[in-house]
Amino acid sequence: METLTFNPEEEMLLVVTGVLLVVQLLYYMCLYNRIHTRSRALKRQEVHFAQELPPLSVIIYAREEVENLRRNLTAVLEQDYPNFEVIIINDGNADESEDYLTQLEEKYPNLYHSFVPSSSRYISHKKLAITLGVRASKHDWLVFTEANCLPDSNQWLRTLAHNFTPHTQIVLGYSGYERGRGWLHKRVSFDNLFHAMRYLGYALAGRPYIGIGRNMAYRKELFYAQKGFSAHLDLQRGDDDLFINKAATPENTRVETDADAIVRVQPVYRAKDWREEKVNYAMTAHFYKGPQRYLSGMETGTRLLFYAAWIGAVAVGIMHLHWLTVCLGFLAFVLRYAVQAFVINRTAADLKEKRRYYFTLPVFDFLQPLQSLRWKTYCLLRKKSDFLRR
Repeated sequence: METLTFNPEEEMLLVVTGVLLVVQLLYYMCLYNRIHTRSRALKRQEVHFAQELPPLSVIIYAREEVENLRRNLTAVLEQDYPNFEVIIINDGNADESEDYLTQLEEKYPNLYHSFVPSSSRYISHKKLAITLGVRASKHDWLVFTEANCLPDSNQWLRTLAHNFTPHTQIVLGYSGYERGRGWLHKRVSFDNLFHAMRYLGYALAGRPYIGIGRNMAYRKELFYAQKGFSAHLDLQRGDDDLFINKAATPENTRVETDADAIVRVQPVYRAKDWREEKVNYAMTAHFYKGPQRYLSGMETGTRLLFYAAWIGAVAVGIMHLHWLTVCLGFLAFVLRYAVQAFVINRTAADLKEKRRYYFTLPVFDFLQPLQSLRWKTYCLLRKKSDFLRR
């Protein structure tokens, strides 16, 4: 009977571990599993789509990215779609982008390009470029991606457009990284997948709050109704997440995660580039409205507390040679890991990700909250002017 008797310290740690385990499982089954649930619903033909394919405009911002344009633009221009145009807004003249785009326009009559005035100051060049693209567009539906993104299929536009129902104003898609080598790319890929499970999961749950500009669409009338990016025009970033945070509602937003609607981003080769991207998103997160930001923070916090609780229970059990406490602590970890591995890897398979996470999962799972804290610390240490357009 002594084996089944716990001292107060063990009881407290085990109860806390159990409560945190339940909270974590609820997040995984009710939020992070949404993409996989949608994939199953698609197979059962339970998701209804629009039948028409309205004309649309693809808008791409490029900042001295001639190599990316040479690599990816043709795949956009040769989409299997009846009526669309592609508008490139070029920022800077230090490379051969202008000459390349001019030559390409001779082959593709639906390609147009313009440029950001070099005299523009105190305003984000990217937001100005997108605004110029919106004004130049001929069609109501606008699709956004970036110069370093490559559609996985020539059905990308067609698959997105299936969501253009009369009541829809925003469509959020998934953008994954091309497979690369090295520890950095594994970390970046996992972080990107998990982030997508979070923000697309909220949207699928009827609580959209951000989007990623690499793969999304919205109506031109919505852009004008929201007065474009006027609310945060001086911030360098926020053309995607802050705009969607302001404009998205449960009624006007749909999510598309079909394999044909995915775009791939080139691998990140420098940790500095990834850090800058994450720090800028961490900065704009301060402006998010809605409870999703705090609910996400609660998941991150309970994740770290769960690690502290089950490790503490195991350590106390070993100190007192109470092996039942040790076993229960390990059991909590194994149960969470099993659910986590199932949800994450099934979602990765649904999104046609080539990488799977089993042995690396506990490492990335523990490092991610620490990375998030690191990005937020960078934001606090930097001057506000670092995030403004000069």
